[in-house]
Amino acid sequence: MNDGGIMAEHLLVVDDDREIRKLLTEYLEQAGYRVSAVGDGKTMRRMLDSHRVDLVVLDLMLPGEDGLALCRDLRAHSNLPVLMLTARGTEVDRIVGLEMGADDYLAKPFNPRELLARIKSILRRAQSLPPNLEAEDIAAFRFAGWTLDVGARHLVAPDGLVVPLSGAEYRLLRVFLEHAQCVLSRDQLLELANGREPILFDRSIDVLVGRLRKRLRDDGREPQLVKTVRGEGYVLAAAAARA
Repeated sequence: MNDGGIMAEHLLVVDDDREIRKLLTEYLEQAGYRVSAVGDGKTMRRMLDSHRVDLVVLDLMLPGEDGLALCRDLRAHSNLPVLMLTARGTEVDRIVGLEMGADDYLAKPFNPRELLARIKSILRRAQSLPPNLEAEDIAAFRFAGWTLDVGARHLVAPDGLVVPLSGAEYRLLRVFLEHAQCVLSRDQLLELANGREPILFDRSIDVLVGRLRKRLRDDGREPQLVKTVRGEGYVLAAAAARA
């Protein structure tokens, strides 16, 4: 627990480098977190099955299943925040990581202070409503046969299937629902979804929109729900009702 008697957030570090696991564990514990560290995906799953975890720091290059596959699997049934680490720092790698469902992406070598700042940012956003939204009593949004369950932070498809969302996907969808049938520029979406948080890179909104379309079964070539308005931005082309 921290000094206020509140249980500290539990971070799970997944990296096959023992030295990195040791260094990150010591640094993040000094910052006030509870930290567990494992070296592969199999052990990660056992830890997640037996412990409550608030965020996963996941290395891309792992023995057996790599970080991308593990992240994709996590996102298929959970909205647990994921910060991905990798020795490869190209924009293509970042885009792929985000498409798999990571909430943020940090290239090695990195400054531990930057890692800590990003962890704090992800946790803060995961635990609060998106900026510009009032903490009103909204249980759900309904649109085009879909339901966004605000409490559980997941989608319910028209056929009843539950679709998990990452923190970033949830925030972006809430922005669209709060501004349904209004065209929003990329800059507006970044500001509304992230508030004063630093953006990852210029194409982050495009990546998140692509992920949302997949969650909504929206054809990327001819989308019917989240439409591209050429030269202006994006629009949720459906009415949204609050419940």
